[in-house]
Amino acid sequence: MELGEIISDALTYPLKNIKALIIYIILGVILGIAAFTFIVGMSLDNPVAAIGSGILGFIIVLFITFVISGYELDIIKLGINRDPGSPEIDVVRQFINGVKLFVVDIVYFIIPIIIAAILALIFQHWLSGIITFILFIIFALAAVMATCRLAKTEDLGFALAIGDAIGDISRIGIVKVLLFIIIVAIIVLVLAFIVGFIQQLSSVIGGILMGILGVYITFFVARATGLLYSDV
Repeated sequence: MELGEIISDALTYPLKNIKALIIYIILGVILGIAAFTFIVGMSLDNPVAAIGSGILGFIIVLFITFVISGYELDIIKLGINRDPGSPEIDVVRQFINGVKLFVVDIVYFIIPIIIAAILALIFQHWLSGIITFILFIIFALAAVMATCRLAKTEDLGFALAIGDAIGDISRIGIVKVLLFIIIVAIIVLVLAFIVGFIQQLSSVIGGILMGILGVYITFFVARATGLLYSDV
């Protein structure tokens, strides 16, 4: 797909899938309540109650966070398949996939950190900084590809094939991937600026719009990412 088609489809996708938006908002509300429970629980005077409430709140926060991540992966998968539909809730599967995504993110970002540390010991000058910057760009792009690979197959091993993930960048086209990221970032910044301006005029309306915008952006980015990877 051309970038124009990808962006156009992704911008309208959230508006065509109101049911999915509502499901995601509900998950977000549950997450917020769980986070509040965790914070309040940790502030209780009774140590036993504080620990119990804190642990319970933390477990719920973690669980819902992984389910939300799994739900986002399903949006990406629909984009890869160029399916206009919306994901259904499948708590167990989405939780497992959310955990897998967490593992993928750790692997793809810890490797350049380790390499950067080694380079810093070897070179100890500006050259290590340049190499480190390039490494982080490459692995950040590869992490996006790995996320798509996980969404497509739900196979952790497939997502952790770092060489193949990096190869996916060239299969799509490095210029296309970089332009995609720049365009998406500009759109997100423009939308955030508009809502931020409204928030200056009315904190209540702006606050509501900011919450809606957060969900919209999540859907927009996930859909666009899936469509981008559909060319692989």
